[in-house]
Formats: sequence, C-alpha cells, structure tokens
Amino acid sequence: MSVHHPEASLAFRAARDVLLDHHGDPDGAREAFSWPRLTHFNWAFDWFDVIAEGNTRTALHLVAPRTADDERISYDELFLRSDQVAHWLRDIGVRRGDRLLIALHNGRALWETMLAAIKLGAVVVPTYATATPADLADRLLRAKVKHVLTDASLTDRFADVPGKWTRLATGAPVPGWLSYADSWAASGEQFLPDVLTPADDPLFLYFTSGTTSRPKMVAHTHSSYPVGHLSGMFWNGLRPGDAHLNISAPGWAKHAWSSFFVPWNAEATVVALTDPRPAAGDILDAVRTRDIHSFCAPPTIWRGLMAEGLGAAPPLLREATCAGEPLDASLIARVAGAWGVQVRDGYGQTETTAQLGHVPGTPPVPGTMGSALPGYDVVVVDPASGLPTAPGATGELCLELTNRPMGLMTGYLDDEEKTARAFAGGRYHTGDLVTLGMDGALRYAGRDDDMFKSFDHRISPLELERVLLRHPAVAQAAVVPVPDPVGQWVPKAFVVLTPDWIDRDGVGRALLDFAATELPPEKAVRVLETAARLPMTVSGKVRRAELRASGTLGSQEVRAELV
Repeated sequence: MSVHHPEASLAFRAARDVLLDHHGDPDGAREAFSWPRLTHFNWAFDWFDVIAEGNTRTALHLVAPRTADDERISYDELFLRSDQVAHWLRDIGVRRGDRLLIALHNGRALWETMLAAIKLGAVVVPTYATATPADLADRLLRAKVKHVLTDASLTDRFADVPGKWTRLATGAPVPGWLSYADSWAASGEQFLPDVLTPADDPLFLYFTSGTTSRPKMVAHTHSSYPVGHLSGMFWNGLRPGDAHLNISAPGWAKHAWSSFFVPWNAEATVVALTDPRPAAGDILDAVRTRDIHSFCAPPTIWRGLMAEGLGAAPPLLREATCAGEPLDASLIARVAGAWGVQVRDGYGQTETTAQLGHVPGTPPVPGTMGSALPGYDVVVVDPASGLPTAPGATGELCLELTNRPMGLMTGYLDDEEKTARAFAGGRYHTGDLVTLGMDGALRYAGRDDDMFKSFDHRISPLELERVLLRHPAVAQAAVVPVPDPVGQWVPKAFVVLTPDWIDRDGVGRALLDFAATELPPEKAVRVLETAARLPMTVSGKVRRAELRASGTLGSQEVRAELV
C-alpha cells in the first residue's frame, strides 16, 4: 500500500504555491487562494515526507544558548527518524485514535514524536511543561489519554495520576517508565500505516484556559491545523529556504503554529531555543548569529528585547511578527529604526489558525489587527441583534461559515452546548470584541468575558479565585488585571479575610505563596490586596469593573517577586 495520496500532495502544494506567488500582495492572494479539497490527507506522509526524502537541508535547528552545542537535523533525517519512532510507538501499543499526551521541552524528541504520531494516526494532546499535577490529572481523565510522553524531570508530577496509561520518558531512566532512548532500536524500515488517513480524522486535542476551572477541549483534524496553517505561512511571510525562529513554549497552540506547521509548509527551517526560559540576551544573540530570516515572538518578549537593548540589526532578518495583542506604536517604531524591519501583528485562536494580520507589503497601522488572511471571511456582529455592526461600533469578531475556513476546529469535545453556541447562526463566534473603525480597520477591544492576558498567557480570574478560596484565610476573592510595564497586565487579587486571620502578621505573603504552589508560574497571582469588603451588585456579585477601574481599594498590598 502506498503511504501517501499523490493527489492530496499535489492539491496541498498548489494551494501553498498560490500564497508564495502572492507574497506581498494580500488582495491578490485573497482573490486567488482557495482551500484544497481533500478527502484523505496525512500531512506527515503527504507533505513532510514528500519534501524531506533525500533532502539534506536543515529542517530543525536547535539552539542551546551560551554554548556551542547547536544541533542541526536535516529533513531527510527527520523523515527516517519519524518512521522509526512510529514503529516504536506501535510496538509498545499506541494505536490509531489513541490519545497521546506530550509534555516536553524543546528537543528533537518533540518534533520526532509529533511527526510519528501523525503518521500513526494517534491523537496528540499537547501540554505545557509547567502544568501542575492537578492540570495533568484533569487532562488525562477528560481527554481519555492512553499514553504519556514527558521528560524524566517531569515524571514526578504524574505520580498521583491514576489510570492504566503507558508511561514514556525522555532523558535519564525512570523506574516504571519506558525510555524514549529505546526508540533508536526500533525498525528502520519505512513505516506503513494501517489505512489511508481521512482528512477529517481527529489529530489534536488542545485545552483552552477557559473561563472556569474546567478548560474546554478544542478538537482539530488532519486538515484543520496542518493545512489551515497556510494562512499563518502567508502572514509570517515565509519562503522556501528561510530560517524561522519562534518564541513559544511547547504545549501551547502557537508552538504548533510557528514551530512546526508554518515553517515546514514553506519548506523553511524551524529554529528553536532549548532553554525553556531564554533570556532576552540569548534571544537577541540567536536572531543575530543563526542566520534568521523570520522572527516571531509574543508581546512580552518584544518588550523584554527593548529593555535589553536591540543593538545592531540582525544581518538576514526580513520578517518580524507578533501575536497575542496589538503592539504600541513606539515599540514598532523603535524596532524599525534599529533593525529596519516592521513588526507585524497577527490574530488567531487555539480554535483556529491565523485569521487576521498585517502581511508583507502592508506596513502595519499600530493598534489595528490587519486584514482577513486568505481563506478567512470575517464579520463584526452586534451581539444583541446578530447583525453586522456599523463603522465606529464595537461588536463580536465572527467568521462566516458559508465558505468554511479549513483552519477552524470541529468543535469542543464532549461539550455540545458550547459547540452550538460557538457556531450559532451560521457563524463561528470568537468571543473577542473588536471595534470597526470608520476606515474599516479592526481594533481589539477585549474579551466578552473577564479573561485577560498576562505575559502572553490567558488568565481566567475565576480559576485563580477558586484557588485562593481554598485557603482558610480567605472569605471572598476577586481577581482583576492591573497594568505591568513588561507583562502588560498581571493578576491582582482582592481578598476579604476570615475573622480568625484578620489580625495575623504576614497573611498576604502567605496567600501569595499558597497560590504559587497551586498554580503554574504563568498564572501566578502577582499582587494581593486585603480589604474589609468588596464592591458588590444587588444580586451579590463582585463588581469587577469597579476593581479594574480603580486598581485599588486603598488597603494594604503585597507583591510577589517576578522570577
């Protein structure tokens, strides 16, 4: 049996080449582009292997900051190695449709396993390496995970997670865990799948931050993310032979965007830093010394680079992008002045690929979100009437489904109600509010709930409040964003103490420490203020808008150290 579908390969290439041919021509690209029609598609077989077999160019360049230990892996090596890992996974019992949770730092095993899982037909559950034991237990239970691959240094977090799931670990041997090193002894023959892969078969289950303590599970297919990320390739402006550095931790959707599908769709090189928390100086060094053509980073990183000092222009840098929130005009201007490149904003969600963005050939207008990317048809809708808003009004950003974008999720797994709301009225509802300018430009106005971003991670106030309320000192808690010079916003908790704790010394510090042990670092409460009472509505709900507006109730405040 042939391992790939030649017609699917050709259809994918044709759609991709339309975007490459219209680099710098967004209007022409939108008019000429259409999503390929695919009945069967396996991106690893039908695209990656096609461009990788016999190709000695570097596919993956792993940079170890402050050392000379860079690792360059060719396309051909990953083609062969992913077949071997797929054999190993099948030998130890991983089957098509099984859920495989991957929690790894940047290292070759991550990319090898992702490719192997796609070939095998396993459903990947990407998970960030800072997930807490409670996060992990929730994911394994609700996603019905059958296999876990993590690093030896993280296995302790799974110690109390029940279930008969296969334990796989990279790094040093761990009792009770199978060693990833054993995969090197697996068959080196070409891996043959059991069946050809239907394009709408499930491939990813991503967990959102959610507005409650139970995040939603976003389901993507073998076409929605692999093919859907053609829009991100166009936004990033990547071309064959480029080297693309993206700063994003594995487990977040943005890592699949810009450290996997986007560059390899373009036949470019993925560049990644192996340090989980690279310093600004290390990032600048990599951009300057590793022949980087395209660099993408979240707003926090860009601000950190500014604070470090941008220095000399990277010699080959052509494209600079940012996703997460609009950058301010002064930062864009300073980067342009120092490096001669424009930082271009983009917008998308875990539920989608890149929807909007400033693309090459269109100088970014600070504060705006750019235009719809090829394959996406956006509309701003009045939440009350469901009708498109007039210029100057604020409404919800939606996607028209008459010509459904391929990069859109299939829905929220095991939650028909939330899925129905998201797709109500023949549109996909992003939940993000935007203002439609008189000039037609879109400006981000915020979420339609209380979510906010801190250091480029979305924060659910309710999740943080529930953690604080587990402490015996806390009678009431409300979390709101407060300004921060680097993170843009950080979580601040307003807390009403129980009577037994009101007069105790150091209670504020104790609560910050408690929250830090119960939450991953990116969700840590950074500021805490104790108060006699919280502003409440008549119905007994906390008036978060009042807390956000004032930022303080004039009571005692303590701050956590930013580490």
